[in-house]
Amino acid sequence: MPEPFAEGDLCLVVDSKGRRYLLKLVAGGEFKTHMGVIPHSDMIGTPEGTFCEAATGARFITVRPRLMDFILKMKRGAQVVYPKDIGPILVYADIAPGCTVVEAGTGSGALTMALTRAVGPTGRVVTVERREDHAKHARAGLERWFGGWPDHLELVIGEVENVIESVQPDRIVLDVPEPWHAAGVAAEHLQPGGLFCSYVPTVPQMQQTVQHLKAAHAFVDIENFEALIRTWNVDGRSVRPDHQMVGHTGFITVARKVIPW
Repeated sequence: MPEPFAEGDLCLVVDSKGRRYLLKLVAGGEFKTHMGVIPHSDMIGTPEGTFCEAATGARFITVRPRLMDFILKMKRGAQVVYPKDIGPILVYADIAPGCTVVEAGTGSGALTMALTRAVGPTGRVVTVERREDHAKHARAGLERWFGGWPDHLELVIGEVENVIESVQPDRIVLDVPEPWHAAGVAAEHLQPGGLFCSYVPTVPQMQQTVQHLKAAHAFVDIENFEALIRTWNVDGRSVRPDHQMVGHTGFITVARKVIPW
């Protein structure tokens, strides 16, 4: 059985209208909304999925946040990679337990969280960020999500090309403005059979990345796509797409490294 909520745990509180609130449980703390107040002590020690009731009679359900919930609610410095793109990145770049991944740039750390969890303690993630302020912000968010700093995660301030050369990973995942600058060093130092993945917002960036990958004569199976999600409302006999959808956010390019020809 899952452990009950303890002091210091992250908790996602959901009200009757589906609104979500992310909080860290602390002794003596209170969760306050216009619908009422619930002491943290009412949640500490209870199992996940418990309903809590405020003095006003409003009821809330408490669950542990999914990574998706945390990413959408966490404080941001740089723009994050959203869950709808993180999923395809993990699958198409084949991020699995035991992989050694070099990532850049860290930004607010959303993709870093997913990569670190996916490779597990037998893997390794080295995330590279140019800006110290972004790195500091990301470190705080990563420690909050993991409850400490994972042993298999390293945060480096510098240039990703240098890190690729020293680490020689089997996966490279780039969320940087000019990922094509890493194509040459990836062709030389990415493990044969390894995967190169980039995430960019515009067509010219995607086009230039692909041109450099092809010019390196070390990449095959180059794929380019974007992920679109449209949610649906299902309420009795009323079944329709929601009025708003998450449209374009970025283009994903994935390529497999082979022996240069």
